This record gives sequence, structure tokens and C-alpha cells, in this order.
Amino acid sequence: NSKLRHVEKDVLIPQIMRERAKELCSDKVQAFTKCCQETGLLMVVKCRQENTALKDCLVGYYSDPLFYEECKTEYLKQREEYRATGIKKKRQKFASNV
Repeated sequence: NSKLRHVEKDVLIPQIMRERAKELCSDKVQAFTKCCQETGLLMVVKCRQENTALKDCLVGYYSDPLFYEECKTEYLKQREEYRATGIKKKRQKFASNV
């Protein structure tokens, strides 16, 4: 049964999307984090470029219907395994395929 409840569509699948997008944009996450650590209080002004690059990367994934479908498929697979075994699987780290 692949019917999705409201919480699955609006919370659980977007959570997988956010985690995967952060992994796929990890170079931009690292650049922004490094900039913030190096600049301290001036990070709002000094790290604007890194912040924009990070947001663009993340939003690109969030708004990609194919990426949503991939994450939905992953969620349904996890849900099916959980229903069959009763064992919740820890989230695995994804290797970047970009």
C-alpha cells in the first residue's frame, strides 16, 4: 500500500529530502560553515556569497520533482521494511552521486 498520510507527505519525506540535500550540497555547507567560523559577528555581511550558494543548492533539490520522487521511494521502502520487521532502520549516509 503506497498511500501516504499527511504527516508522511508534509513531514517525513521532506525530512529525508533535507538530509539528502545537505549531503549533496556538503561542499557548500562546509564553505559557509568555514566562512562563519572565520568571520564571527560579521558573517551576515562577509558570508553572503557562500550563504547564497548554499541556499541555491538546497532549494534546487527541494524544488526538483524527481528528487522528491526518489526520496518518496526511499521512504516507502523504509516503511515497508519497518512494517515487515518491526525494526526501525538507522538512516544511512548517502554517497554523493553528483
